[in-house]
Amino acid sequence: VGAMQFGAETFRSDIVASIVFIIVASLRLFIVIVVIIIIIFFFFTITITIIEATYKKSASHIKQSTDKIDQRTTDSIMRFSTALAAMLACASVGVSDGFHVQRCVHPLATTKPSSASASASPPKSTVRRELRSKSFNQKCKGAIAKMAQSSSSEVSLKSSQLKAVYRMLAFNEDAGAYENEFSLPPAGSSHNQWKILIYDAACRSIISPLLSVSQLRRRGVTLHLLLNSEREPIPDVPAVYFCKPTKENLAIIAQDCAKGLYGRSHLNFVTKLERNLMEEFARLVVQSGSLEGVAGLHDQYLDFVCLEKHLFSLHKKNSYALYNGSGANEQQIESEMTEIAYGLFSVIATMGKVPTIRCPKGGAPEMVARKLNRMIAEHPTLLRNKSSLHRPLLVILDRNADLITPVQHSSTYQSLIDDMLTHNANRVEFSVTDSTSKRPKTTVKKFDLDPDADPFYAKHKFHPFPEAIESNGVDLQDVTEKEQSIRSKAVGGGGSAIAPDPMASSATDLANAVDSLPALLDRKKQLEVHTSILQAVMNQVAARDVPQFYELETSLTTGSYKSDANRAKKAVLQLAQDPSKGNVADKLRLVVVYILTTNAKSADVEEVTNAVQTAMDTPKDDGKPRMDKADKEILATGLKAINYLKQLRAMHMLPMSSSFQELESSGGKASSDILSSFMAKATTQATGLLAKATDKVTSMLGKIHKHYATRVVENLCEMKPGTEDDDFLYLDPKARGDVDVAKLRMMQRAPVREVITFVIGGGCYSEYQNLQMAANERRSVSYGSTELVNAGEFLAQLGTLG
Repeated sequence: VGAMQFGAETFRSDIVASIVFIIVASLRLFIVIVVIIIIIFFFFTITITIIEATYKKSASHIKQSTDKIDQRTTDSIMRFSTALAAMLACASVGVSDGFHVQRCVHPLATTKPSSASASASPPKSTVRRELRSKSFNQKCKGAIAKMAQSSSSEVSLKSSQLKAVYRMLAFNEDAGAYENEFSLPPAGSSHNQWKILIYDAACRSIISPLLSVSQLRRRGVTLHLLLNSEREPIPDVPAVYFCKPTKENLAIIAQDCAKGLYGRSHLNFVTKLERNLMEEFARLVVQSGSLEGVAGLHDQYLDFVCLEKHLFSLHKKNSYALYNGSGANEQQIESEMTEIAYGLFSVIATMGKVPTIRCPKGGAPEMVARKLNRMIAEHPTLLRNKSSLHRPLLVILDRNADLITPVQHSSTYQSLIDDMLTHNANRVEFSVTDSTSKRPKTTVKKFDLDPDADPFYAKHKFHPFPEAIESNGVDLQDVTEKEQSIRSKAVGGGGSAIAPDPMASSATDLANAVDSLPALLDRKKQLEVHTSILQAVMNQVAARDVPQFYELETSLTTGSYKSDANRAKKAVLQLAQDPSKGNVADKLRLVVVYILTTNAKSADVEEVTNAVQTAMDTPKDDGKPRMDKADKEILATGLKAINYLKQLRAMHMLPMSSSFQELESSGGKASSDILSSFMAKATTQATGLLAKATDKVTSMLGKIHKHYATRVVENLCEMKPGTEDDDFLYLDPKARGDVDVAKLRMMQRAPVREVITFVIGGGCYSEYQNLQMAANERRSVSYGSTELVNAGEFLAQLGTLG
């Protein structure tokens, strides 16, 4: 019993101890949980507080940024919204080609205006409710008007060709959504795959002025290779072929497919692939068992080189000599005219508009015009295109109608670049000699110019050369001052003396300065490029006394010496026999102009030619020969060209003299003001070259002349009776047979809004620049030719015919 009692007491004490232990452990656990909860709540509270403070601060910054948003971003958003609304409003009234503001209901109005006040603004309550701001309403109207005004200028031949190239690089799928660089998917993505571009030499000339290497990379092009070069296999990457549809090119492509060099091949031909060549290519691919490697085949109709918005070339070398040489038979001429017609058809197909065609009767222009008219009329889809209310006018001319323009000296910035320097496909090359060191070092500089994207070049390429120099100095000084002002603000040295809110004002100014600095530096870099080019051109202008040749040739072409042949001969002799004036090419060009503009006797022409030879055979002051090997070749070629022109003159095959029409003469007050300003600027330049040559460019100011092509285009556009409008052939692809102009005069003809002037036998920049005199706010003039040549190249072609 005692043992049992002792055991019971022990058991009770153990139970009590266990209960106490459990209670203590529970209390400890409860305390730990409470502490953890308190800590979590504390950190949660702190986090909420931080987030709330950050949110308030961010909201404050967003509000400040919204109030001070950049004007360019505002304009972009405004243009997008208003344009979208305007296009939707115009679609309701049936406008198919763009939109016209005066025909559209207000894009953001909710009530329809009455018929009595269709052009009035919507009710104020509606505008206030929809726009919330009267100033925004005005900006919307301004954006619509601005887009309507620039809609026609944005769609150009170059932009249309670029759009077709984009589509080709996107495997001929709908690339319209990716025309903008900002909306383009990253290279290598599913919608912008990596690819290889393979082209021949002709298609490389087409691509080069349109896209740079970086732009091709943005389009997914990792490599761009020549078709006839040695190429390594890359079997996992698709290839885009872009070439002419020749038998040789098709054989190379079929061989690539047979070897499996690339993944799938997308074949694009620059013009129409003839059926016999297509069948031959199909036979080669089927025989090699590589048919599955060909993804598609497309005729792109891009057989022209577009250098600017309104300038293109078919890139056919030595075209004048080829079309006018005695060695070409009838079959060769027929083939060449067909190729020209295909090139012009590519231009028309790219534009997507069916033109009316005007050309002189007979010769190469009529052959090309009739072939082109038949191609357009037989095309299955081009005639059904009704995207434009105004049809363009295509004027086809022959180089033989004006042989003066390609050889005459010019005075505008762009044409002087092409004449004085090495200029090809918008690339300028020239040599610069550093004479400051003991051993003069000559370096070759190369610059790529964009006549559309470069603001200075786009503005001044058609201006007289002295004006371009003056504007370059003014713009460069202005940009330099702005750069110094921005840099001074960045280091705290700028700012105004009175500032109500110093912190906000300084922060805003500094942010705006930092944002504008990169664009300002890019502009300064472009201006410095033009400064180098202007100095290189001025080197040649000053050394060769170009203004004297320009002034005398202008006097000859405008008929100033028409009634006095002896005075003309004396003036030409005075400049031709002076060894210090011009080089051999300048003197030969003067003689050619003299032959083409006067009725001088053969003995007088011979005397002037001999004077040039004598002057160039005279040694220099140091006793060295005046001509090197290249100059002697130019002289020999030039003499052959003069003999060729003398033969044409004897057969009465030269065009009428005095083919220019002078509109303004030099010496006016405007010219004097420009010249005095230019001279003042030249004296302040770092180099003494401009100041030295200022007196030699006086005659290059204030003279404007209408060339033959310009007068023809104006007469056709204005439909003047008794001019080329009565004599030229009139072809309309939408009509059968020739159109009688006499019957058209009794009808109301639509005004000409767009002109394409094409010259068979070569064109030049001076003619392109002069044709812009026929353009205005409502009419654009594009210029094309079989090739673009400078005076030396055209003189060489004349020499091959002599």
